[in-house]
Amino acid sequence: MEERKQSEPRWISGIEPSRELLTASGTQILELECREQPARLTELIRAYQTDPALRAQLRAIREQSFNPGPVMFLGMGASLCSSISGSIYLQSNGRSSFSVDAGEWLHYYSTGNDTALFVLMTTSGESAEVVELFKKESSHRLALICNNSASTCWSLAQHRLPILAGPEYGNATKTYTNATASSIILASEILGISWSADAERAEEVFSRSLDRIFALSSDLEEFCRGAANIEIIGRGAAYGAAIMSALCIREMTGMRAAAHTGAGFRHGPNLDVDATHVAIIFAMGRVAQPGIKLAAECNRRGGKVVLISSEEHEAFDRLFPVKLDEVPEPWEGITTLLVPQALTLGMVERNGCRLPPRFQYGVMEQ
Repeated sequence: MEERKQSEPRWISGIEPSRELLTASGTQILELECREQPARLTELIRAYQTDPALRAQLRAIREQSFNPGPVMFLGMGASLCSSISGSIYLQSNGRSSFSVDAGEWLHYYSTGNDTALFVLMTTSGESAEVVELFKKESSHRLALICNNSASTCWSLAQHRLPILAGPEYGNATKTYTNATASSIILASEILGISWSADAERAEEVFSRSLDRIFALSSDLEEFCRGAANIEIIGRGAAYGAAIMSALCIREMTGMRAAAHTGAGFRHGPNLDVDATHVAIIFAMGRVAQPGIKLAAECNRRGGKVVLISSEEHEAFDRLFPVKLDEVPEPWEGITTLLVPQALTLGMVERNGCRLPPRFQYGVMEQ
């Protein structure tokens, strides 16, 4: 009996995929899940606006944050990327907050008593490091943002918020988008700032822009074809999107990609820019002009640039401009990711998908 149980697949969130999904390729699943993002984001925003249980959880977590000390967001991989918009928003409004790798925190930091609140972020709810942090830390200072209500972390958490992205079988598309929205909403609640209008504006821009930007996937791939490396540059909330963009490109295509802040890129990496180099630069919000200036500098050095900006820019052989409507800070942490997702789709459509759907790995270990 035990052997039979161990050999049975453990479907993500306990939900068996449809026959159509089980026969889909990695490329097909990437596009499907990318295109699901607007609907999932809308569902999350409406739930956080109106669901009494979720409103009660947000109030309870906000009360915990009244203690002195910073608000720490802990996660790994895409979950860490998702938290950056939340911590940046708190910092921008005068509340000390940081995003830290959960594995590093577990092994190298003492929790002490100088932190007001730990917000642990995990899509699966089964990440070993995050589970261990729940066991080590006093429960009253912990909050969870998670996509799996059947998980170990969900059962251990007293204060918990759902990501509401549904099962995800490819790259972290829906879960990144919704987890980022959750972190922004939670940060807004902690600050006592109304967030509904900003969220609805971001939702509208995201939904309206996806088809237009994804129609550019082949052109983006052709522009970037032959690059020795791709580097994605963002600041503030868009730095989280830059890290997530690099993960998406690397996982799905095998192409080397790296993320940088604008300042970090200037202090070293821009010195090796040449004709083999492609930079994807998010020039949005308060840092639009430094991003545009950096794009011009990369072009002068012979490099190519995909420039994401709310302004019109004239294309030429080394510049591929993509116009994206402004959204209130820090929601650009969601909208800017559409361009690298479209590029990734163009790359896997041409060259094949490196990463198989997660249910093809064998027995699913969450």
